[in-house]
Amino acid sequence: MAQMGFGFDDAASGEMHRLFFALWPDEALRPRIAQAAASIVSEHAPGGRALKPDKYHVTLQFLGDFRPLPPSLVDSAKAAAAAVRSPAFELSLDQVGSFRGANVWWLGSHRAPDALRTLFDTLGRSLAQHRVPVKSAASFVPHLTVQRDVRRHIPPTPVPALAWPVREFVLIDSQPGRGTPYEVIGRWPLSAGDQ
Repeated sequence: MAQMGFGFDDAASGEMHRLFFALWPDEALRPRIAQAAASIVSEHAPGGRALKPDKYHVTLQFLGDFRPLPPSLVDSAKAAAAAVRSPAFELSLDQVGSFRGANVWWLGSHRAPDALRTLFDTLGRSLAQHRVPVKSAASFVPHLTVQRDVRRHIPPTPVPALAWPVREFVLIDSQPGRGTPYEVIGRWPLSAGDQ
């Protein structure tokens, strides 16, 4: 994929790193999401392949792909995250949908909480203030991918709700070529008193 304009060499210079901020389900919620995803796949038969539960997340801000990963960028991203003040909130995963271009099925919320949008916006402003470029889409569509390479698509459809108490956000370093789970390289709490 394209470099981010930091002037690094091509593929010969190291492993690919995909860097992004995300909401990260805790270990109690992951199996419940996997069970919901399995039920959806069983009922709707989209084809494709299931995402492993250790990769479940909701992307907040995508920083891009890097080869190599610049330590100064990571430091700036962490400083930007540390400056974020945003309330904790409850996210209800209560609908399934799909993206045609990406051929994925996802779980999401029919009405995302205002605090999620606040977190997305606040983090985006802080990244800009810390001169950290982002590659996020123009519009924020919070979703948790559960199935890739699907052969059929589905409009947003209600499913039994999963309650997700969101109390933090994380910075993830993914190395796509290694096939290993995502590595959490930073965690930041949300404000408990502002719910």
